[in-house]
Amino acid sequence: MKSVMMAVALLAPMVLLAQEKWKGEQAFTIQGTVTALQKPAKVYLNIRRCGDNTLDSAEVKEGKFSFSGKLAEPTMANLYLKVLEPVLSPDAQERKSCDVLTLFLDKGNISITAEDSISHGVVKGAVANDDYNHLNELLKDVNGKLDELEKQYRQAYMAEDEEGMRKLEPQFDDLEAQQKQILADYLKNNSNSPIALYVLNKYADYDIDLVEIEPMFNKLGKTLRNTPSGKDFAAALDKAKKTAVGQPAMDFAQPDKDGKDITLASYKGKYVLLGFWASWCGPCRAENPNVLKAYSRFKDKGFDVVSISLDEKREKWLAAIQADNLAWAQVSDLRGWKNAVAEKYGIKAIPQNLLIDPNGNIVAKNLRGDALERKLEELLK
Repeated sequence: MKSVMMAVALLAPMVLLAQEKWKGEQAFTIQGTVTALQKPAKVYLNIRRCGDNTLDSAEVKEGKFSFSGKLAEPTMANLYLKVLEPVLSPDAQERKSCDVLTLFLDKGNISITAEDSISHGVVKGAVANDDYNHLNELLKDVNGKLDELEKQYRQAYMAEDEEGMRKLEPQFDDLEAQQKQILADYLKNNSNSPIALYVLNKYADYDIDLVEIEPMFNKLGKTLRNTPSGKDFAAALDKAKKTAVGQPAMDFAQPDKDGKDITLASYKGKYVLLGFWASWCGPCRAENPNVLKAYSRFKDKGFDVVSISLDEKREKWLAAIQADNLAWAQVSDLRGWKNAVAEKYGIKAIPQNLLIDPNGNIVAKNLRGDALERKLEELLK
């Protein structure tokens, strides 16, 4: 049930990086028109490149706006239209409304035409965006059902209805299987599409199955594999090889909540669960009671836990530890998604975990719910 994972692509911080340069860049321009817009407004262009988000802005004048820049490859972007409405009183702050258009930028001249909402804009001139729209049409039905199911899951989480959340999980599994089949069919029929790497990333998801995914990557054209995204994916494959079941877990040292360095090597001789989480991650907090139950049951039988937090705010991290009664080692460098251990292990979504045996080898991954207890029952007979 991967739809409720918290992923780095959705939560990475935005940075201003307008002057950054990439090799092999090609120029693009955007000419936009919002025909019925009569109020002062700004459009913001957010592009995710090389692991960071770049942000640019343009004023809307007489219903028109434009952007120009360079791309090393077709790239997903968001356009945000913010309308600045007149203040209602001298004490009232400027009120803003916003709508969003997600598109794939490509080299060359791109036009976007909308009436009053940019989210309904028509994009022309970008082959990658045409492919992206085609993919979204194929996914429309299953994604709509997943969106509705996620709303139900959030409602159950907010109501602390654990039984309700468990009942929804088989529906997630079924819909996600349908989604993956659509993505696999798209890749099979469109291996040279400019969005093929985007599709492969979605198909592979956060826990890469090397036996399945590496051949799919190798079937992509050399040009795609040599793009920045292609090189990033190759690096992710390399990390997946290093963190596969059967591989020795990579050692690390990171400070706990008292500033003392905790090393993985110091847990040799025990089964240890290496868990990645954050105080702001709802699915992580929902999983903590399951880990606590397993810890309480097996802590005197050769089992321990080390939790690596992707928090940035120390006070929120500590408050969550206390609220969830987490009695085992808690470490963090408070660098969020750039946590050194998370980067070393290729963590792109949370919660995730790895179970490591007394010899320091990975024996299982992503044990959720009661799966952790069942695995420990098997290992600690």
